Order: sequence, then structure tokens, then C-alpha cells
Amino acid sequence: MAVPLSTLVEEADRYLGSAKIADYCPNGLQVEGRPQVMRIVSGVTASQALLDAAVEAQADLILVHHGYFWKGENPCITGMKQRRLKTLLKHDISLLAYHLPLDLHPDVGNNVQLARQLDITVEGPLDPGNPKVVGLVGSLAEPLSPRDFARRVQDVMGREPLLIEGSEMIRRVGWCTGGGQGYIDQAIAAGVDLFISGEASEQTFHSARENDVSFIAAGHHATERYGVQALGDYLARRFALEHLFIDCPNPI
Repeated sequence: MAVPLSTLVEEADRYLGSAKIADYCPNGLQVEGRPQVMRIVSGVTASQALLDAAVEAQADLILVHHGYFWKGENPCITGMKQRRLKTLLKHDISLLAYHLPLDLHPDVGNNVQLARQLDITVEGPLDPGNPKVVGLVGSLAEPLSPRDFARRVQDVMGREPLLIEGSEMIRRVGWCTGGGQGYIDQAIAAGVDLFISGEASEQTFHSARENDVSFIAAGHHATERYGVQALGDYLARRFALEHLFIDCPNPI
């Protein structure tokens, strides 16, 4: 069955509480397409590859974590941006994007979903006193060596992670999907044995090594595949729609 676009967007906004979350981009409906939605295609980033795949799949709406119109970017509709918007408008496809609301959500959020994939029990926020820190902290049912946990990450993600190995067994874990490597100091203050993020910076190595904490960079794209899938599944169940997640490979 079909659902009005406005009804679907209203439910997604409500479910994620996006109006209450300050962000670096507009959350919600970024490009308006046809007024009825039957088929959702979801993906991590609204790249040209995802748009082309969605056109091929005859999507009515594309749901992503990384959309358009970021603060500070050139507002001119030229080059890559023009080609992407032209594809959406030509095919009358809507673009629905949620950034921080999809990192923070307690059920379909990227961080909670990654914990479920890696069998980590969520205990709470990484930095309870700072709501701007979107990471979480949790524990493993049984302690693992850093290398054994890295193998678990590789099995789940389908790619070899970067591992900076500390000397301690892994019991307590902190993590922030995507580009969350800057939260390693908060993770260390929270007493973790391991911090996981999508990316690594040069200084991440020194923070991990000098504090004897293990660190894993599992991929920005790879760690943020699960939230948008879960949100797409939720909307599909809620409105009896078709939902297809399309993974456009990204090594970063």
C-alpha cells in the first residue's frame, strides 16, 4: 500500500525527535518528490551511486544518514551537487536524511545498532554530563583479547579493522560510530579497555598508546550501515511499505 509522503516524514521526525536536536545539516525531508510512497531505498550516503541504484529499484523515497546542505558548504547548485539533485528531481524521488538524530536514537540509532551487531551490552552514554557526545559505553559478556575482538569486528563488518592493541583484556567498551575518534579521551576517562570508532586521526594513536587502551577503527561507512537499515525497517513495518537497503561499498 502507499502512504502520503507528508505522513511518513511526520512519523520519522516524531520517532527520531529530530526537531529537538541541533545539527550541522537539515534533518528530515531535504528533497520533495512524488506525494505517495510505496518503496523506500535506504543507504548510508546520498551519493550518485546510491541515487542511480534507487532509480533502478524504482524507489519513491531514499532514506540516508548523510544527506545534503551541510553548514559551511558552498550553496551553489553546481557540479556534483547539481547532478545529484537533477537525478532526484528528474525521477521525482524524495530524499529523507537524518544525521545526529540517527546516531542518538535508543533503538534504531547507529551506536545502539552497532552494539547489537558486536554483542556489546549498552550501559549508558559515553559522557553523561555532555549531551553533545553521542557515543556509548558498555561491556562484553566474557572478556576477549584485543585481537579476538578485532576478529569479531572483521567477521561482522566484512573488512579488516585498524587495531591499536593495548595490554588489557577487553571487558569495558566505549564507541562512537562514524567520525567519532575525537571522543577517545572521554572514553579513557570512562575507564574503557577499548574504544571503537569509524575513523582514526594521527593523535588517536598517541592517546591510545600512552593510556594503554585498545582502539579499533572499523570504517566510517561500515559502522553507520545499521541505523538507517533499522529506521527503514521501522517505517516499512509502520506503513506496510517495501524497503530495500543498498550498500554502496566505501573503504573509508
